[in-house]
Amino acid sequence: MVVGVPNVGKSALINCIHQIASLRFPAQEKKKRAKVGPLPGVTQDIAGFKIAQRPSIYVLDTPGVLVPTISDIETGLKLALAGSVKDSVVGEERIAQYLLAVLNTRQTPLHWRNVHNNTLKEPQNETDDKRDYNIKDLLPKRRVLPVASNVHYVEGVAKEVQCALYSTLSEFKGDLQDEDELEILIEKQFEALQKALKISNRANEARMMVSKKFLTLFRAGKLGPFILDDVPIVTAKS
Repeated sequence: MVVGVPNVGKSALINCIHQIASLRFPAQEKKKRAKVGPLPGVTQDIAGFKIAQRPSIYVLDTPGVLVPTISDIETGLKLALAGSVKDSVVGEERIAQYLLAVLNTRQTPLHWRNVHNNTLKEPQNETDDKRDYNIKDLLPKRRVLPVASNVHYVEGVAKEVQCALYSTLSEFKGDLQDEDELEILIEKQFEALQKALKISNRANEARMMVSKKFLTLFRAGKLGPFILDDVPIVTAKS
């Protein structure tokens, strides 16, 4: 039985086991696959999947489970950022603010200096500026190979976002540990992200659109891999 918090990859793990099992163990009938998706709540009931015929081996996929209450606010924000709870519960804008706070306090955008410098050297393509950015470009499509132009465009948008965050943080002269000054920086970064994502100032709910697209890039891995928990520093013993 595979048990865990929502949207952690339980069904994807089962499908990987399916694939490995199909190569190592013969099966008489075609094996069904677990349904997966980018949002929590895709698996709504316990389902059994046969992964081997001789011997008969079954694996159970279960809906995601969470503790009844989450008293720690930061833990709740981490779960929301990872997609373990629906965005509407916390709010896309608040989740995006938390992600920016994490990136800034860790000074992650400063590691994107090379991306920023390389982007400045690249010739600008005017046709790209006129193209509409669509969140659906990042979501997996079954049995459909991604169009090369779409992949390159999304990668370009990710670079623009990284450059925007690098520029705003590198120009910031305040104290990142001061909540008020950090809030001022995040406000400037929202403006920079709106420009990088090419969202019009006249668009209704522009801030919400920035938050959704920024979170989609993060969750799709386009900004790089991240560990939200603080990793303890282990020093070698002499």
